[in-house]
Amino acid sequence: MVEKIVGGLIIALLTYAGRTLWQNRRHLKLLRVLLTPRRRTRVSVAVLLRVQEEDQFVLFATPARPGAFGPPGGVVKYHETSGSALERLGFEPEQRGRAVMRLDLRGFLPGSAVPAFARWLHHGDGREPAIECLRRELVEELGEIGHEELADLARAVAFQSVRRVVDGPMKVAGETYRQLRFLEVYDLLADRPEAEELRTALIALANEQTEAGVIRATRREIALGRAGAHVVLPQSAFLVGDRRFREDLHPAS
Repeated sequence: MVEKIVGGLIIALLTYAGRTLWQNRRHLKLLRVLLTPRRRTRVSVAVLLRVQEEDQFVLFATPARPGAFGPPGGVVKYHETSGSALERLGFEPEQRGRAVMRLDLRGFLPGSAVPAFARWLHHGDGREPAIECLRRELVEELGEIGHEELADLARAVAFQSVRRVVDGPMKVAGETYRQLRFLEVYDLLADRPEAEELRTALIALANEQTEAGVIRATRREIALGRAGAHVVLPQSAFLVGDRRFREDLHPAS
C-alpha cells in the first residue's frame, strides 16, 4: 500500500515537472525563480536599435542618466485592456514621473508569476509590437536629442530582427529584488532609401565632435563602459552579443 502511494506521488511529481518544463520550454532559465517564488522580480521589456559602421555603434544621450549614452529604443507598452490580466499575475507597474512612461511594461512580479509572464509576452497579445515600439521610441528620442528633422525618416523606415535576449534573473546591488529583462535588438532594414538616409545622418552626428546628443562607441568602449568622457550604459552590450559586461546604473532621482 505504501509503495503504491509513494509510486503515485513520484509519478505525479514527474508529470508536474514535465508539464512545467514543456510550458516554459522557450524560457527554461526562468524556472530558477521558482526556487524563491515569493521574492519580487523587477521585469522590463524593451527594444533596441543597432546602427553600426564597422566597429562603431551609434548611442544616444539618455535624459534619465545625465552624461550617459545607450542604444536608441525603449520600453514596450501594454494595452490598457491587458491591465486586468497583468494584475492577476501580480504585476505592479514601476512608478515613474514622466507621462510618456505610462503603460510601460516595466514593474514588479512575484517570482512564481515570472514563467507565466514570459508566456504571455511570447504570445504578443495585449502589448505593443516590437517594431511599433521601436519606431515610436526612435521618433521620441530624436526629439529629445534635438534632431526632430530626422523624425519623418524614422517614421518611414522598417527594421529587421538581430536577436532576442533574456537578461537575468540577477541580483541588483543595494536592492532586495532581482532584475529580469526581455530585450529585442533590430537593425534598419535597407530596403528603401529612407533607411540609408537615416543611417548616414545618425553616423554623421555620432562622428561630429560638437554633437551633444549622439556619440559613437567601439566594442571595447562598450565593454569598458566609457567612450572618452562619456559613460556607456550596460545595455549597449546587447548590440554586439547576448551577454552584458556590467551591472545596470540606477536612473537619476
